[in-house]
Amino acid sequence: MNFTQIVGVLLLVAGAASLAMGGFSYTKDKTVLKIGSLEVSAKQKEEVNLPVWLGVGAIAVGGLLLVVGRKG
Repeated sequence: MNFTQIVGVLLLVAGAASLAMGGFSYTKDKTVLKIGSLEVSAKQKEEVNLPVWLGVGAIAVGGLLLVVGRKG
């Protein structure tokens, strides 16, 4: 397997995961109040939605790289 085929497989996997999950979330610490040495913080959940076209595009480019990698 050459480099082009490896990148193609990674794009196929990432595109399929993007379509299956639809996005991801993470937790961020945010300072709510700070008075002198007293600090109040809160955890805030952020969500990132991945568009469908991104997953489909990654699958298409990954498939194309696999085909091109075989010929080269």
